[in-house]
Amino acid sequence: MKRKIVSIVAIGVVVSLASLFYFTKLSVTAQSVVLSGQVFKASFSSALGKDALKTGDVYVEDQQGKKVDAKYSLTSNGKSLEIDGLDEGSYTLHVKDKLGITKTDFPFRIYKELPTVQSQAELKAHFEMVKRFQNIPHEEIAVMEDSATEESSDAKSSSDYSSTNNQVEGVDEADIVKTNGTHIFSITENNIAIVNIEDPKKMKEETKISLESDYYPMKLFLTDETLIVLAQKNSIQALPYEQSNEEIARMSMPMDSMTTALFYDISNPSAPILQREVGTEGHMSGTRLTDGTLYYVTNVYPNFWIMEEQKNTELRPYTYDSEKGDTVQPLPYKDLSILPNSKEATYSIITALDISNPKKNEVITKGYLGGSEQLYMSRNNLFLTSSIYEEGASNNKMLWNPGSMDTEVFKFTLDKTAIQFVASNRLKGHILNQFSMDEYNGYFRAVTTKGNNWDEKEVSENNLFILDEGMNLVGSLTGLAKDERIYSARFMGDKAYMVTFKETDPLFVIDVATPTSPKVLGELKIPGFSNYLHPLDENHLIGFGYETRINTQSGGKEPLIVTEGMKISLFDVSDLANPKEKDTEVIGDQGTYSPIQYDHHALFEHKKNNLYGFPVSIYEKLSGQEYSNFKQDGALIYEITPENGIERKGDLLRPEVSGQMYEDWESSIQRIVYARDTIYTIAMKEIKSYNMNTYKQTGLVKY
Repeated sequence: MKRKIVSIVAIGVVVSLASLFYFTKLSVTAQSVVLSGQVFKASFSSALGKDALKTGDVYVEDQQGKKVDAKYSLTSNGKSLEIDGLDEGSYTLHVKDKLGITKTDFPFRIYKELPTVQSQAELKAHFEMVKRFQNIPHEEIAVMEDSATEESSDAKSSSDYSSTNNQVEGVDEADIVKTNGTHIFSITENNIAIVNIEDPKKMKEETKISLESDYYPMKLFLTDETLIVLAQKNSIQALPYEQSNEEIARMSMPMDSMTTALFYDISNPSAPILQREVGTEGHMSGTRLTDGTLYYVTNVYPNFWIMEEQKNTELRPYTYDSEKGDTVQPLPYKDLSILPNSKEATYSIITALDISNPKKNEVITKGYLGGSEQLYMSRNNLFLTSSIYEEGASNNKMLWNPGSMDTEVFKFTLDKTAIQFVASNRLKGHILNQFSMDEYNGYFRAVTTKGNNWDEKEVSENNLFILDEGMNLVGSLTGLAKDERIYSARFMGDKAYMVTFKETDPLFVIDVATPTSPKVLGELKIPGFSNYLHPLDENHLIGFGYETRINTQSGGKEPLIVTEGMKISLFDVSDLANPKEKDTEVIGDQGTYSPIQYDHHALFEHKKNNLYGFPVSIYEKLSGQEYSNFKQDGALIYEITPENGIERKGDLLRPEVSGQMYEDWESSIQRIVYARDTIYTIAMKEIKSYNMNTYKQTGLVKY
């Protein structure tokens, strides 16, 4: 006798949800919306018979009830099914269990493109499904906000001044400091300082852009005569339950926070003019600027738990545009979609603006239900990732055990401000950061870690996946470096480099020239690990990370890994099968750190002179002491070449101060840039200039 326990079905023809059907013998998990050109995938709680396809226990009918001739593929364990070759339309998957006793009918639909939300009722239906799926009280929900980790790549500039260290050439990334060669623009607390550096010996602050107290500036873009300030605007205004939607619309900020982009005309840097402010509800997870178009992505978690108390609760995210008045407005339903396989209450909101005329050009904003964490962007496509937790995982495991995650990757095409969802696919494991992703010759590549190196029941392993333009998996390597996890990765054309770590630092060299058959070419094991890999040339990589020491323990216990000083490594990969660590430099002792180890924008690079630098805080152990003490901070400049290795050239360190136990945050260096033959160090309250040849200080300006 068949007994249905739960049935979650997409309401309306345009809802894209992952639906679950539970039966006594069999449960099915699948997507109820699939885009044309993609494979329909379903997984089962128990194995189907090995002849299920031949015996007719698995088949698909169209909306007229006719069996469909399609390409079926059942995995060897009988627990996963793929169906290819379906045209647009509505279908039903019929599945019998292994004993042929129970049968599941699973409706789904093939769309040409991702449909938009049609009504408030449809949107509420999605959030009701989310509530049932999560089945946890509001107080227990934890929303993880990404700290705007940006992509990074070689800093290349045809002009004689620094550019930001970007991952993809031609795709600019926002940072806390920008320069155009004549001025430095720097975020300092709630202001943006504009400093004239035309004469490095007589630098002067021309003005400050002071934001209101509820604005927190996060990142900057600089292009031609426009400065873009990306800021978080916070609201402390509570919303009484009895307020109407009309009253909410009249409020200045009916949400917790908004990401705003402020556009300043800096044709006269001493008197910047605010041209426009646009805003999108939520916290910024990433931003890019390419081909004259600004893109930024925010995450919004609406308070859908009060739907029962407030029948007219607004579940749409809000936007703001100073060109359209001084009130916020909810996004129209036509600009909202539900991503395939989404059981989330979080929106990913993509905003785009052509900045050729930032005051007049139209702002395009699209909202997608399905949260995003990491962001990778090429010249033509945007990829967002979302963590997918194992079915049945406890709340604590979901929050604190990233090893139990898989990752859904969503692809969007970009044509100036035209944004279109293309496809998605689920990858086994967790994506560390933007450098774990790449697009090359139309193929998307990613490396992941699955499991935990401290969990004997779920030992970690690392994987590489390659997907085609339709986000279909075409090649993979799985089970690499078991019991370790990825610390850094870098894709360089038809090669991939991956650093894993537990006791030593294996650097993997992977050939991805043939997308359908990637292969490991070489592996190098050395002490320590690299958090960030940076290309020096086609045959050499620079690694920034830490030195480590292995302390053996008695009683058969696992050795204890002790982190020592900061480490720079020069890797020679000219012989792909035998990578070598050609040179190293260890700075300080335990506790020494640099922002480059978690933020690639902190890297200073002067490619012509082979110079590389970074801010650093140095800790050292005194004789006989067990722990390190703060020594000094500042910046270090190195010349790094394949011929001579790593050579320290400039010590831009502040003198040691007796008794000083920690850094002075106001004078701690955040970034290093150059213009012509001068290096500039930028701190929260000051900028210093140094001669690039002698590294002697030539100027100072405080602000």
